[in-house]
Amino acid sequence: MTLTLPPRTPMASRSLVQRFRWVVSDTWNVASRDLIHWVRQPVRIFSSVMYPVVSILIFGYVFGNAVMVASGGWNYREFLMPGLFGQSVVLGVGVTLVAIAEDTHRGVNSRFRSMPMSSTGFLAGRSAADLLNSTLDIAVLMVCGLAVGWEWRLGFGNVLAAFGLLLLLRFAMIWLGIFLGLVIKPENTSVVWTILLPLTMFSDTFVSPQTMPHWMGVISEWNPLSATVGAIRGLFGNPGWGGDSWVAQHSLLMAVVWPLAITAVFWPLAVRRYRSLS
Repeated sequence: MTLTLPPRTPMASRSLVQRFRWVVSDTWNVASRDLIHWVRQPVRIFSSVMYPVVSILIFGYVFGNAVMVASGGWNYREFLMPGLFGQSVVLGVGVTLVAIAEDTHRGVNSRFRSMPMSSTGFLAGRSAADLLNSTLDIAVLMVCGLAVGWEWRLGFGNVLAAFGLLLLLRFAMIWLGIFLGLVIKPENTSVVWTILLPLTMFSDTFVSPQTMPHWMGVISEWNPLSATVGAIRGLFGNPGWGGDSWVAQHSLLMAVVWPLAITAVFWPLAVRRYRSLS
């Protein structure tokens, strides 16, 4: 039995409403495909759940015991948890990059481009799936934090605002990951991981930039991750070592500016690169 589907009307000849519906439909189809792949990989789900537990045990109990915070009257894990939230968001670049690089290498992207579907829908679908996965990762990390004594103190509205800032940074990192995944071959993706981890360390994720050498402290304060982590610490009501520099005093503003700037740069680059694939 052969089923013949009617051809889709070319994008150029569709109305604005029809184009929007086409993009939404393709976005949902691509996002559903990526989410199904994620669900059917038990190892990936296990690693997403275990990462928060291992991170808290290592940084909160092993290294954290060496950090003297008794004079401040607070536990180091109060300072640590927002940093772990931010680190998990930035490390998501590697997840997006690997998925896009593998799809490109296996010809999946070429297959999509040969079909009558919106290129915007494909990229938006990928970003939507990654945002949903990141939402689950952050939620699991929050539950683990509550289990070890971390808490927020300024109301549920501030929690939602902090969650929004984390997803805003993750959205920017998605487009960076998509662009790199379209450029880098799968066998070279490990290089990116070796760069991502130090970048998350050169921030106020685990310690204050004021405790670092001056040049390293300046880099850490201007790290986009530091802005988001500093902002959500304030929204959660968690303690932190605030600096005297302009960027440290305006972390909430920079937590919005940095992701928007990264998105403005890498979104068009990713779309252009995808459309130019041979």
